[in-house]
This record gives sequence, C-alpha cells and structure tokens, in this order.
Amino acid sequence: MASPKKKLQGLVAATITPMTEHGEINFSVIGQYVDYLVEVQGVKNVFVNGTTGEGLSLSISERCQVAEEWVTKGRNKLDQVVIHVGALSLKESQELAQHAAKIGADGIAVIAPFFLKPWNKDNLVNFLKEVAAAAPALPFYYYHIPALTGVKIRAEELLDGIQDKIPTFQGLKFSDTDLLDFGQCVDQNQQRQFAFLFGVDEQLLSALVMGATGAVGSTYNYLGRKTNQMLEAFERKDFSSALNHQFCIQRFINFVVKLGFGVSQTKAIMTLVSGIPMGPPRLPLQKASREFTDNAKAKLKSLDVLSFTDLKDGNLEAS
Repeated sequence: MASPKKKLQGLVAATITPMTEHGEINFSVIGQYVDYLVEVQGVKNVFVNGTTGEGLSLSISERCQVAEEWVTKGRNKLDQVVIHVGALSLKESQELAQHAAKIGADGIAVIAPFFLKPWNKDNLVNFLKEVAAAAPALPFYYYHIPALTGVKIRAEELLDGIQDKIPTFQGLKFSDTDLLDFGQCVDQNQQRQFAFLFGVDEQLLSALVMGATGAVGSTYNYLGRKTNQMLEAFERKDFSSALNHQFCIQRFINFVVKLGFGVSQTKAIMTLVSGIPMGPPRLPLQKASREFTDNAKAKLKSLDVLSFTDLKDGNLEAS
C-alpha cells in the first residue's frame, strides 16, 4: 500500500498556473512562488493542476511541464506536492499519473469525469481504480467537487470499502458544502488513517470541528498566514479566536463573491498580494477587471488581514 512520507495535513495551496499576457505558461516565476508560499504564507503543501490551476484548460504536455516544475522547484522546500491528474479520457489520466510518479510527486488526485459521467458508485470506482493502478507507488486522493462535475455520488458512499478496490487510496479533497456527507465520511472511517481535506475555505472551521485533517484551497495562496492562525487557535482550543479568524476570512470572501469571484479574480488577488505576476486566465475565462482588483485591495486593507507591506502599490500595477 502506498504510504506517504507523512500524512497530508494542514493547509494545501491549490496552486495558480502563472501565464503571460499571450496565454502561455510563465514557468519562470514558479520558483519565486514556492518561496512565497513557504516563507510568507507558511504553506508547505501544494495541489497542482486543479480547478484553481486551470488544469483542464491545459494540454497534457503543459500539465506535465507544470507538474515537473513544481516538483523540481519545491524539492527540499515543500513537504508534499500532489498532482491532479483527472481528465475526461482514462488514457490521458493514466498518462498523467505515470508522469507524476516518474517525476517524484508525493501523491495524485482525480476528479470524476464530467462529460460522459459515471452515474453510480461502481462506475466511478472502476474509473478511479484504473488511474490509481497506473501509479501504484503513489498515494491516491479523490477530488470531490459535485457542483462542477455534476457527479452527485455521495463521498460517504464512495469511501465505503474503497481500499478493497484501490489499495493506494489515502483520502479525499471534499469541495462541497454538504457537511452531513463530510461528517459521515469522517465518522464512518475513524479506524482508517485517511486524509480528510476540506475544500470550501470559508467553512473550514466548521469542517475542523467535524474532523477535517487539512484543507485544500485557493485562498491559502494569499491568506495562508491568516488561516494558519485559525488552525493554531483551534489546536490550542481557543475557539473564540479561531472563530474570529474565520469570520475575518469570511468577510473578505463574502465581499469578493458578491463582485464575482473565480479563477480570474484569484489570479488578480494573488498578483496584488504577492507581487508575483500570475497573468490572465486562459479562454474562455476573462481577465479580472481593474475595478475588481481595486475593490479587493481596499477590502483587504480595511480588514487588516495583511500587513501594509503586503499591498504595495507596485503590486497593483503588476495585476
């Protein structure tokens, strides 16, 4: 059975794929990006080529190159690099899984295929099993995000007996607001050392109470330090402080959601906060407006989430 160097836990940044203004991948900034996550945000695990990383908008070749760059630049700096290898094609997913193993990734994750969908648990497990078998030495994680895939198979149902079919299964990224389903995943698998990684950043504290062992999210790219403060407060049972941190994070997320918040806007905010140019998204997504970036900057300043130096005027120009 696959056994990671240590259990995947704590914050995991869902990485952004930096691009040039012409829509090509900007590999040159990934080393700087790694250092920023580790040194400024205190985040040492990454989830590469997922939703935030526009993984399904990249070619197979590009996905391989991005994965390799993160593994290479993260060596001796990051704790774990998990590569999302999900695709609509089983063969492509297997190819990506094999490549992740070859380059020394720490694990792979797979989303449910969402065009020709699996309509029951057995169909989905059979697909996941074939991908996992392509990289038998790597820990395998299921990426549960029904709002985007349209695959409504409950995670609780999927986990029942899954290691009998997929021996390398180590946990899941649960990107859904159904805390009943999430809670039952934890409750019914307490004897197993699964990683229960919650994927709805604004509800993380609730998931921690339910037994989440970590979290994968886009906001940990730039609010990792703040979220780590919440995790630390929770660990020391200072629930009042933990709640205050969560409410602060929620105020920002609630604000940007009302403006229209997605991958494009995440790229703009990360550029603003880190000073590392993330560039525009790939079509069909459109670049975030200057108005959005100005409003996000003002909100971050008003909430005092970041230090003054985190929001230098030069960073705004880079976005």
